[in-house]
Amino acid sequence: MLESWRFSHMKFNLFTTITLASIILVLIFADSIFSKVPIQFENLSDHPNLLQTHQAARMLKITSAAGFEKIPLRPERNLLKPEELRIFSESDPTGRFDSRVRGFLRGNQCRFQAFMTWISPLDSYGEREFSGLETLFETNPSICLIILSETMDSDKGLKILEPLLERGFRVRAMAPDLWDLIRNTPAEIWFNEIKNGIRNPGEIPLPQNLSNLIRLAVLYKYGGIYLDTDFIILKSLEGLRNSIGAQSVDLFGNWTRLNNAVLVFDRNHPLVYKFLEEFASNFDGNVWGHNGPYLVSRVVEKLDRAEEFNLTILPPMAFYPVSWTRVTGYFARPSGRGWQSTRGQRISAKTRTY
Repeated sequence: MLESWRFSHMKFNLFTTITLASIILVLIFADSIFSKVPIQFENLSDHPNLLQTHQAARMLKITSAAGFEKIPLRPERNLLKPEELRIFSESDPTGRFDSRVRGFLRGNQCRFQAFMTWISPLDSYGEREFSGLETLFETNPSICLIILSETMDSDKGLKILEPLLERGFRVRAMAPDLWDLIRNTPAEIWFNEIKNGIRNPGEIPLPQNLSNLIRLAVLYKYGGIYLDTDFIILKSLEGLRNSIGAQSVDLFGNWTRLNNAVLVFDRNHPLVYKFLEEFASNFDGNVWGHNGPYLVSRVVEKLDRAEEFNLTILPPMAFYPVSWTRVTGYFARPSGRGWQSTRGQRISAKTRTY
């Protein structure tokens, strides 16, 4: 039984974002409070209700298409691929990663902090990603950003970030210490099972699922904002607290799927701990999204007393105004007054207004 929330009951100021294909624009409404709404209880087995909303944000993201079908398991022998074995090496006993994170945040007297992950080769970090960083700092000059990435934590990675550092923005790339991040969390058992061949990592590239894990672990340990790298930020994020976004809703405005592309949580938040529990206990490395968007959806759907988690769920128009199934339409010349024009005008109007 969850709280029911209707979009028609909401009052909000808009932060704006626009998305074109692989570039994602974010709408955020800071300095505003969502109106309180009466709590209604319904039995929703298929479509859980939106939770009571209070504070502030709107964002936009389009996920890429991906197959949802089951993929055959790896053979039981040599479950980890050679390039994955080093991921599971023991952590640095000196605690250097934790010291770097805390030193960076403390030394810069950050008003608030954000994290990103980059699991791809350094050569793949291009103009799209750098544009996202520029807009983040232009609209949030007091933010501190840590990019959790082994490839970015290098001389070449530092060269990429130099234009931002020269302008006084506070950004660092740090190779994450996975053992340190997940220590004393439910994910520690999962990590050991994968390392020792007790659990099959599946056929989806392991770094992708590790990215899902890292974002949860770093928010649980340090708190702050997690953002995927393909966001362009147009407004301040500082007002966000304990927030997650709905990707889709039913005809009655009840959410049907959440997403983990943007997560905002306080340090040691109990809901993030539940996300980590779900990751460890129900991990499936053969279904796209099972350990990411579908994970947060499963956990929130099961909540009995959602209000205890002080959770904000934002509507799809804030994060997902255009489905990934229709995004290619932005690159086709519209015939007449198509949906592209209508949707673009709506986003543009909100941008001008706010």
